[in-house]
Amino acid sequence: MYPEDRKYSKEHEWAKLDGNNAIIGITYHAQNELGDVVYVDLPSIGKEVKQGDILATVESVKTASEVYSPLSGKVVKVNEELKTKPELLNEDPYEKGWIAVIELSNPSEYETLLSAEEYKSFIGE
Repeated sequence: MYPEDRKYSKEHEWAKLDGNNAIIGITYHAQNELGDVVYVDLPSIGKEVKQGDILATVESVKTASEVYSPLSGKVVKVNEELKTKPELLNEDPYEKGWIAVIELSNPSEYETLLSAEEYKSFIGE
């Protein structure tokens, strides 16, 4: 449920390194708490974010929730498929439901995130 090939934030996002880029999404726990996702407001390509900045907004049948960037950098790619299929966040949060790719400006921040084991402990699983 929490792949070990990536790291996690306490705000329930995950980050997976791909060279100097990181793929960002929300965790299984986050999508489960949100319920059925009906809309995703994606960031603009070229947007600069710092660790902890708002990256995107996810709306579900229950609520709207902000997605915080777990790392600093520039958005270089967004998952356009989420515009027409926001349910991918529920169905496949770690692969097809990724949100954005960030070109890292401070790669050492990755080491400040939680491992899969640490994240599971954090959410009480």
